[in-house]
Formats: sequence, structure tokens, C-alpha cells
Amino acid sequence: MRNNDVKVGVYVCHCGVNISHTVDVGACRAFAEERPGVDVARDHKFMCANTGQELIQQDIRERGVNRVVVACCSPLMHEITFRGACQGAGLNPYLLQIANIREQCSWVHDDRALATAKAKALINGAIARVQRHAPLEPLRAKVNPATLVVGAGIAGIQASLEIAEAGHPVYLVEREPSIGGHMANFDKTFPTLDCAACILTPKMVSIGHRANIKLMTYHEVVGVSGYIGNFKVRIRRKARYVDIRKCTGCGLCWTHCPAVRIPTRRVIRLPDKVVGAKENPPPGTPARRRAHSGDGGVVP
Repeated sequence: MRNNDVKVGVYVCHCGVNISHTVDVGACRAFAEERPGVDVARDHKFMCANTGQELIQQDIRERGVNRVVVACCSPLMHEITFRGACQGAGLNPYLLQIANIREQCSWVHDDRALATAKAKALINGAIARVQRHAPLEPLRAKVNPATLVVGAGIAGIQASLEIAEAGHPVYLVEREPSIGGHMANFDKTFPTLDCAACILTPKMVSIGHRANIKLMTYHEVVGVSGYIGNFKVRIRRKARYVDIRKCTGCGLCWTHCPAVRIPTRRVIRLPDKVVGAKENPPPGTPARRRAHSGDGGVVP
């Protein structure tokens, strides 16, 4: 559509007194009337009411308005309402632009002059933008029902279980060799002081029992492409250094491996040494006694 074929209708809402108490609505309407491409500008007490929507529809049918700007509240509140009004008059519903002069203007200012100036700026931006809108048509696209959850802490575990319970496949990726995250290091949870392990470990077990959850420990996401509903994700599998088909998780290999690969936040305490600590103090030192005392101390 050529620019001289664009006819913009601007509609400024009083929102009772939510907007008009702080913003000079009449001045905003007069300002909009003078903007290039604007065919009609109106203000109304409640644009979202049936009478306000009928004003928009009447101008679309009788004046040939083919772009609509509504200066009102947040799009979250009434964008669908005004799209429906445009569609009801035969206009593509996506040739609409909302200028939020309530939440972003009148509700955050107490100076009427400054609030009015800001409202004019928001309306001016909406007018310039809507003139560049193109009509859109909804379409159907195939959506991949699988969900990728990154991080197998308590939040990732719970999210994966609930999605799987709803019948959808889940890929749960964790960069550490073990799931559980920070909660696995806690004794009790605040504020109820419930046992952290009592809450976490049954959920960890449930992850392994769900057929529609693919757990990928010791993996990292390295790339994401695609779009909503059809993402493509590249995941790097870290080197194991063991045959995972035979591994039982006993940990004996760690005591002999020249390149220890265990989580840095954890240590393994054996009778004569601590695996995973930066150093092993000689027997009898305070740090060594603390490591074997069972009080949760970690050798520095």
C-alpha cells in the first residue's frame, strides 16, 4: 500500500480518570489530528466500551480508515478487544497499534505537562509505526511437542516431571555428571527445615523411571536455532573416560585416574584420602580431622 493510501484513525481514551486526571486528553487528540497520514482523531471516556469500539468501526466503514491507533491502557488488557473491533468492521486486525498512555505515562507521572508531552510522544511513535504495518494472516504450523529443560536442579527436575506427566517428551540436560544441583548439597530447606534429601531424592529417582524423559547428564547446550515450536538445539556430550555400559558408579576409578573429572563442588571421602579436594593435608592436621569428622567440612 502506498503511503498516500494510508488513513490512520487515532482514538485517545480517558479511561475514566485513570488517564485524563494526569494527561490532557484533548491536547493529545488535537496533536494527533495534525500528524501526517492521520485522517481522524477522537477521544472517548471509555474506548474499550461498546460505544468506543463502535466509533472505530464506524470510521473504518464510512471514512475508509485502514490503520488504527488506540491510546489507552496496556496491550495486555485490551489489544485483543480492539483487534476484534477492527476485524468486525472488515479491517485486518493486525493493522492496529496500541499506545500505552496509562501504565507507561499517567500512572507513573504527577506532572500534568510532562505527562501530556510524553503521551504525545507515545502517540506520535504509534502513528509512525502503524503506517508501516503490513496485513498479517494467521497460519498453522507443525509444532514439535518435545521440551528441552536445561539444568537438572530441583526446578529443572520438577518442571520435567510435570511436563512428562502431561504426556509430552522431555529432554533434560545437565552439565554435571549428577543431577540434583545445589539442593543436593543442603541438609535442610528454609523455612520449614524439611530434609532436603527427603524432598529431592524421590524426584531424582522418578526422573530415571519416566519413559518420556531423556536424561542427558554431563552434556552442555552449545547452540540454539529455529523458532518457537520448532527449535533445533546442538548439545555437546562431554568425554566420559569410562565405558558407561559397565560403570556402576562405585568411584574406585577416580582414585587412580591421572585426570580427575568430578564435580568441583563435591568431594569423595575415602578412609585414607579425600578425592576432589585441591590438596590432601597430612593426617592429624585440623583440616584432615575436619574432613573425616562428618561435620560437612570441605578440605580447602
